[in-house]
Amino acid sequence: MDIAAMSVVFSQSKVQQQVGISVMKKAMGVEAAKGDLIASLASSETTKAMESSVQPNLGANLDIGA
Repeated sequence: MDIAAMSVVFSQSKVQQQVGISVMKKAMGVEAAKGDLIASLASSETTKAMESSVQPNLGANLDIGA
């Protein structure tokens, strides 16, 4: 194999590696965004809705009359 052909092969493999890393970084960003979305969905609003569905009368009324 001559020097020119080895140079081309090396350059192509370097580009393929860079593309693979870029795709992996993009996928990691998407998964991080999904994780943030799941965390926000499990916030207090969702938790309160689930708690009230289990015990709907608990905390619904406050009697402060004297």
